[in-house]
Order: sequence, then structure tokens, then C-alpha cells
Amino acid sequence: MKIIRNYILKEFLSPFLLCLAILTFVMLMGNMVKLVDMIINKGVNVLLVFQLFAFYIPLLLSYTLPVAYLIAILFTFSRLSADNELLAIRTSGINLWQLIKPFLALGILLSLFLFLLSDRIIPRAHFASKKTLSEVGLKNPAAALEAGTFITSFERYIIFIYEINGNKLTNVRIYEPQENKPTRTIVAKKGEFISLPAEKKIKLKLMNGTSDEIDPKDPTNYYKLQFKTFFMTLNLANQNREIDIKPKDLTISEIQAKIKEFSKSGIETQPLVTEMHKRIAFSASPFIFALLGSPIALALGRHHKKKSGLIIAFLITLIYFILTLGAEALSLQLSLPAVILWAPDLICLLWGLILMLRICVS
Repeated sequence: MKIIRNYILKEFLSPFLLCLAILTFVMLMGNMVKLVDMIINKGVNVLLVFQLFAFYIPLLLSYTLPVAYLIAILFTFSRLSADNELLAIRTSGINLWQLIKPFLALGILLSLFLFLLSDRIIPRAHFASKKTLSEVGLKNPAAALEAGTFITSFERYIIFIYEINGNKLTNVRIYEPQENKPTRTIVAKKGEFISLPAEKKIKLKLMNGTSDEIDPKDPTNYYKLQFKTFFMTLNLANQNREIDIKPKDLTISEIQAKIKEFSKSGIETQPLVTEMHKRIAFSASPFIFALLGSPIALALGRHHKKKSGLIIAFLITLIYFILTLGAEALSLQLSLPAVILWAPDLICLLWGLILMLRICVS
């Protein structure tokens, strides 16, 4: 039995690593275009961009690892069945439960790893990525901005820029809403950002434009002032205070400490409790997928439906994620007890146990 177990795990390892690499790479590609644009078109330091790239990986692994594990289990049993190896194992009198046990054990180990990943590494990486983006915004403001959109990153001002090329700007519109007054507007054909990281400020040089200035005769109105060069100082909206720490940036022990602190002050703790239960419950997904995927894979294998593995893996993953998102919404929006986050695990666990009993006693 030990020989068979090692053989099956060896057959499993290659598709698991391949699936994990492909899924993680595909999800990274979603951010790759933006990161490459930051280097080529916006002149952001390559080291900072690679730091952001590295910070994304732990979060992506938390999703791709259980999915890759499920796909690899389905693929392994399908291949064994297609080569009639499962039939030979059953004929020799070995119960299918003996084939499933190694995957359940490995599922427990991967669940523990996923728990450590989500509790220790992902919160730190998430906070570090926000801090890095903040540094990028100070050192190279244009890198954090997007042409053709209304930019609200600066205090007091709403900015619209038609074209951004490095730190050079074309067709700039700046709006400064005023209480009980018309909105002040500054228009310039060209502009340029001058970063002042030490002061956490950004100087904006505008050229060839007009600026609304207070009319001395009527302070409630403005008059148009034409200029060739106009300088103004901008404060980033989030730079005058420390970077906000959200529940996603905290470890579970830190979340528990915050819950106690907020409870004493009468502050609502539901978002914190929900985040804690969600993180722990989702960490069990590799074991849940092993318990559910193994009997399904064996059932499919008997009928040699080799190409059904990916479809089944997609459906199981989709159902699990939809249930998880639904449970999170119920907890946050309807204030249901956060233990509802365990419902997806319990449903899939019960489903897996039923299938396991059917496949192992048949």
C-alpha cells in the first residue's frame, strides 16, 4: 500500500505544481499591464514596481492554491482510471478509502499553510503594498494618476488631465469647490508635477492658462486671470496622516485585540469579527476540496470522463466562492452572526462525506 500511495502522490505532484504556477501567473497578468505601464510610461523605479509585484503573490496564492489542489486531484484520478490502474487497484482488494486518505492528510497540511499565509504573511504584504503605493504617489505623482478621469487624490481640488506623459501634463482642468460660492476653476494648456517628498507635498507648474481669482468688488464672484506660468502646491489627501490600517492588514491576534478594545468603547465590531471568521474558514478550503473532490474524481474515473475534471473543478470552486461571498454579505449587511462564514465549509463537508460513504462502501 505504501508503494501505491507514493506512486499516486508522485502522479499528483506534477499537475498540482503546474496548475498552481499557471493559475498564479494568469492572475498576476491582470496586474502586469499596469505595473509595466508604471515602469515604461510613468518612470516609476523598477525596484518599487517589483516590490508591488511580490506583495500581490501571497494574496493570489491564497486563492490559487486550493483551486490547483482540487484540479490536480481530479486530474490524477482521471488519469489513473483512463490507464485502468484504478481498476487494477480495486481488483486487488484495496479499498478506495486507502487512496483518498493521503489527499485528506495533505489537505490538512495545505490548510495549515494557508492559515499561516492568511494570518501572518498576507496582512503584512497588503499593508506594505499600500505603503509602497503611497511612496510612489509622493516620488512620482503622475504614476498614481490616470488621464481622462476625475482625480480626487488631492485635498480641496478635483483635477482632470487629458494627457499624462511622465510628469508632463496636457490640457489640465482644476476645480476647487467652495461653500456658498461658485466653484473655482483653473485651466492650463500644459503642466508639470514637481515632487516634494520630504514635505509630503507636490508642486504643480501650470503654463498658458486662466485662473479664477476673487473679484475685489464682489468677493462672492471670480474674474478670469490669464497667466503664462502659475505655481500651486497640492497636498495628497491621505498623506497628512498615517496610512489607515484596515482589518485586512491585521493578524488574527491583532483583530481579537481590536475587538476587545472596540467592545469596551461601544464601537461596532461586526466587520472585524466577520474578517476573522472568513479568514479562518477559508483556510480550510484545501481540506474541504480534498474531501469533496476525491470521491467525485473516483466516480468520474469509473466512467472514464477524463475531460470533465476542469469543468467539475470550476463548478465546485464557483459554488464555494459564491457561498462564501453570500455568507460575508449576510454577516456585514444584515448583521447575522459571523459564524455564518462557516456555512460554505459545512455544506461542502456534508456533501463530501455523503459522496465519500457512497464511493467507499460500493
